[in-house]
Amino acid sequence: MTTAAGVIPDREIARMAGRGEITAARAIEPGQIQPASLDLRLGAEAFRVRASFLPGAAPLADRLAEFGMHRIDLGPGAVLEKGCVYVVPLQEALALPAEVSAVANAKSSTGRLDLFTRLITDRGTEFDRIAAGYAGPLYAEISPRSFSVLVRPGMRLNQIRFRRGDATLDDAALARLNAAERLVDGEAHIAGGLAFSVDLRPQAGGIAGWRAKPHAGLIDLDRIGAYAPQDFWEPVTASEGRIILDPGAFYILVSREAVHVPPDYAAEMAPYLAMVGEFRVHYAGFFDPGFGHAPAGGRGARGVLEVRCHEAPFALDHGQVVGRLVYERMAERPERLYGEGLGSNYQGQGLKLSKHFRAA
Repeated sequence: MTTAAGVIPDREIARMAGRGEITAARAIEPGQIQPASLDLRLGAEAFRVRASFLPGAAPLADRLAEFGMHRIDLGPGAVLEKGCVYVVPLQEALALPAEVSAVANAKSSTGRLDLFTRLITDRGTEFDRIAAGYAGPLYAEISPRSFSVLVRPGMRLNQIRFRRGDATLDDAALARLNAAERLVDGEAHIAGGLAFSVDLRPQAGGIAGWRAKPHAGLIDLDRIGAYAPQDFWEPVTASEGRIILDPGAFYILVSREAVHVPPDYAAEMAPYLAMVGEFRVHYAGFFDPGFGHAPAGGRGARGVLEVRCHEAPFALDHGQVVGRLVYERMAERPERLYGEGLGSNYQGQGLKLSKHFRAA
C-alpha cells in the first residue's frame, strides 16, 4: 500500500475496495477500474426532480422528498428526457480514510452526448467534490441537454478519481515536465496549467466540428456504433478559421494541439473562465496516465471539446485559447496505461463523436 501524495492508481483502487473503503450493491467489476479512476454504475431507480439542488446540511434523501416528482424503475430500461433533471442512486458507496478525498467527472462518451452528469454526496455543498474521510452513498444528477437517452442499471456515466494530499504541478514544475517529456506537439503555453486552443482550420475538405440538432431522436446508451451522425448532428464548417457560436447550441470541436500525459501523471481539463467569452468548454474531463503516450499507442492525442454558447452569439477564432490541462503526480505508476489493452475508445483521437455513432 502506498502512502505517497498523489492520484491513487488502479491497483490501490482495487485494494480500497478490498478494505471496504469502496463498497457496492454488486461486486466491483474489473472493467470499472481505470488507470487513475473508478467508473460508477447506475442503480435500479431514478427520481425525476423539479430542479437541480445540493443537499447542504441534510441527507440527500430528505431533499428528494422536497424536490422529487416521481420515481422511475430503470430495470426494464427507461428514457431520461431532454431538458429534465434526474437523481439516480449509484451502486457504489464510500468510507474514505481521513487523508483521501475524491473528485468526479462525466466519462468521455457522456460529455460528448451533452448528457450533463454530476456527482452528489449526502450533505454535499459542491457537485463532483468528495471531502476527505467521506462515508456514505453516492448519487448522480443527470440532465440530458441535447438528446433524450435510454438507460439501464449498471451503466457507467461518470467516474471518480481518488487523491491523497495535493500533488498538483505548479507552472514551474509543469515547465520542467514539458522539457523532459514534451507534453504538447507545439510550443507549450503554461499559465495556471497547460493551455490548449481550438482548431478551426481542418485539412482541405474536412469539417471543423459538429453541432447538435435540436429535435433528434432517442439514443440507447448500450448501442455502440449504431447511429448515423447526420441524424443527430450537423457538420460545422469554418470560414477563414472562424465560427459564430449560437446561444444555447452545443458543439463538438477539437483542440489544435496534440497532448500527452506521461505514465506517472494524470491530468484534468479545467473549466474555462467565462470572462474570456460567451461560451464554456462544457466537459471538465479526466485524462488518464498514458493518454497520447507513444508506447501506449498514442503519439499525442488531441482533446475533444464540448462547447456550449451562453446568452450572446460569440465569434470563435482558430487558435483561440479555450481551456487548460492541470497535471498531477500519481501516487505510483498504474499497472496499465490508457489505451493499453483497456478498450479505450479515444486514444490517438482527433475530431470524434461519442462511441455510439458510426464513423462519419
